Amino acid sequence: MPWEFRTDVPIYTQLIAQIQQQIVTGQLTPGDRLPSVRDLATQAGVNPNTMQRALTELERLGLVRSQRTAGRFVTEDETVIRALKEDLARTQIRDFLAGMAQLGFPLEEIVSLIQKEGENL
Repeated sequence: MPWEFRTDVPIYTQLIAQIQQQIVTGQLTPGDRLPSVRDLATQAGVNPNTMQRALTELERLGLVRSQRTAGRFVTEDETVIRALKEDLARTQIRDFLAGMAQLGFPLEEIVSLIQKEGENL
């Protein structure tokens, strides 16, 4: 996956978001071993300390686990992954609804537009 970064958000939070995205989309599957901090940092073009900070936060969130001598692995707990996926979906929905409200659309009209677009898929 190509790493892409914006200038208006801290790099480590973007790393967290991109790794989370890889987990919920199945690019990283439960039990997958992650590359070393140095390898990931090199791939992303970031400082190893920045990557370490992101991975530490992913561990705190329960998405990644460490084994002392074997490295880091994606959690095998499907409920944690499903909860993350649903949380990310809710965030997308809230952002979308906020944008539509700024355009002046009431909820009923938003639902109608979504249904019409869904018919075109």
